[in-house]
Amino acid sequence: MTITFSETTAPPGLEVHDSIEQRRLQVETSGPVSPEEIEPAGFCFPVDTTCVIETDELVFDQPYSVTIHDRTGQSDASFDTGETIRLDDELQFIGLSGPIKLYCRIDVAGTIDVGVTSVRITLDREVSIELGMRSLHERPAATITTPPDVESMMAAVSALPSALKTTTAERTWPTLRGHPPLIELGDDLEIPDAVSAPDGDVTLTVPPDRLSLYRAAPLAFFLGATVRPGSRPALEAGRFERALPTDGPEFENTIARLLKRFFFLECLTRTEGIFRYELHERRELEPELPYDLADIYEADLPARLERYLDVPAERLEPYIPRWPLTAHVPDDPDTVELLPFLVNELGIVRDSRGEQPETIPGSGELSGLVRSATRASGPSESSGLDRSSFVVPAVTDESVEHAWFGDGIPQRASKATLEAYRNQMARDARNESIEILLVCNDARMIDEHDLLDGAYGNRELLPFEIRSAFGVDTDQLAELLTDGGYDFFHYIGHATEDGLRCPDGELDVRTLPSVDVGVFFLNACRSYEQGLALTRRGAFGGVSTYADVNNDHAVDAGETMARLLNRGFSLRGALEIARANSLLGDQYLIVGDGSADIAQSDGGAPAVIELERSADGFDFAIRSYSTKEFKLGTATESTLHTVSDRHLSPGVTPFSNVTRDSLHEYITWTELPLIVDDELQWNDGIGPALID
Repeated sequence: MTITFSETTAPPGLEVHDSIEQRRLQVETSGPVSPEEIEPAGFCFPVDTTCVIETDELVFDQPYSVTIHDRTGQSDASFDTGETIRLDDELQFIGLSGPIKLYCRIDVAGTIDVGVTSVRITLDREVSIELGMRSLHERPAATITTPPDVESMMAAVSALPSALKTTTAERTWPTLRGHPPLIELGDDLEIPDAVSAPDGDVTLTVPPDRLSLYRAAPLAFFLGATVRPGSRPALEAGRFERALPTDGPEFENTIARLLKRFFFLECLTRTEGIFRYELHERRELEPELPYDLADIYEADLPARLERYLDVPAERLEPYIPRWPLTAHVPDDPDTVELLPFLVNELGIVRDSRGEQPETIPGSGELSGLVRSATRASGPSESSGLDRSSFVVPAVTDESVEHAWFGDGIPQRASKATLEAYRNQMARDARNESIEILLVCNDARMIDEHDLLDGAYGNRELLPFEIRSAFGVDTDQLAELLTDGGYDFFHYIGHATEDGLRCPDGELDVRTLPSVDVGVFFLNACRSYEQGLALTRRGAFGGVSTYADVNNDHAVDAGETMARLLNRGFSLRGALEIARANSLLGDQYLIVGDGSADIAQSDGGAPAVIELERSADGFDFAIRSYSTKEFKLGTATESTLHTVSDRHLSPGVTPFSNVTRDSLHEYITWTELPLIVDDELQWNDGIGPALID
């Protein structure tokens, strides 16, 4: 069972644990409880596990968003930090959105206090409360088999929208878009009975070639479209029709623009639906929209798509959320097996077009200690890789992560692998705590280990187990990687293309049959090949280097990445922030799945607070990032009372002026990292001292 629950005594209450996703939720009660599992028949929402407890109070340890639903499941209202709500004396559901989705079925009057760091539900008397819990992890319902011909592949892609839980505008909520079924190449087209495309009459006609199909797959998934070949590409839905370019690159660009436009405007439309709430993007754009949002919510999909095209692109551009992923894929039959993972993130798909870079970053001279296994210091020597080994994708500026699936080592992009995605599908329940392995194989680099020892696992309510090992030989390191079951592996030392340096030689990961490691950070020179091997033998993803790195820079980069991953950022978010705010250079790149993470964030999508000093206080903005549970389309906000910054994530809000006093109070109760006057600061309980 994915979701389990157990009684706690100090404090009394309940702990809910998602053993697949390593997510936890603490519920404190006014006295000891004895949870009993019950049937989920009383819930209007999909839940994995249900239980009942007797209490008159529930306290949640994070500032979860709160929504009250009536007995039929219809949303009545959503509430922000600082609000107090009186519950009616009738059956209702209280929904809380956090690392695990939770619904409280309550039929008595009471009060909800939404605080800065917690949510408290106080009832007028002790009563039986039913709790329904749902994992935010979505597994594919089935596997589709397709031969390599384009027509069969189109039929397979047309079945991917079976994962949509609704075709209304609410499908922009991540929890209402399930993971598409997997696709495998085979001899015959086989679509299991469990896979049934949503009802609708949307058709996407694309040129009859594989690459056009790959490019069109995310838009087809989001719209629930049937894909068919044709010499006149078009998008059709009832009376709506939009011609598409026949030229390959322009077809690619148009598909990307339509996906962003339709998704974003559906996000605005959904604010008139089941879940109603204020949204920054709606507030800014609504006066200029050529339609009424309440009317457009009631319209059918063809009518909505037609009206969405009436909005000028230049007005939308500043408000469209930052896209998490662009995938650059080769025109090969095997690429079809990637599509379910890419469309699960609504990733933009582009051809693996690129050019050789003018220079290789990190190929110049480095002073001081260098993390190369071939030398200790001095000028950087050739790593055996020339300029022809590298590639810069044709487009590198439209998403948080650009994932390169083609040949060559990418610059300004990650090196993604199909195996990394598949490894996560095969993941079983792991340990109760998050297991971290720190290996330091050079005594001169002990400073990084000491910094990491305080950076990982410093969150009171999230259990970590950290193992440190020094001077690990090849046999021991092989055993740790293959049998250790670690969620995160942080290596400090030297490397070459042929192995990780140990006291008795080099361990070449490519010689291991498999590894039992989730995420990794190989903080050593030229660790690219070893990181690639980890993802192909069981790991989910990590960070490696393809050139020499200076030790002082590596220490700074290692601490920054550790702190960000510890706070719930994914690899792609952590690497972007570290590149902009530390000495981490372009030699570092993600290998595998950039959405992989090691810990849950506190109270919503992970974010960085940006501050700029002003004459009367500070200018305040929040930059949020997506994760596996807070995917594209999540609405997130800070808990600062004096600003209204609920926005679509991933994204960034405009700056708002705040007083020093309100900011003091805010950062006292939050541990989000801060960028103060362009300098990254860690808020580890220091609070107001950071802005004095």
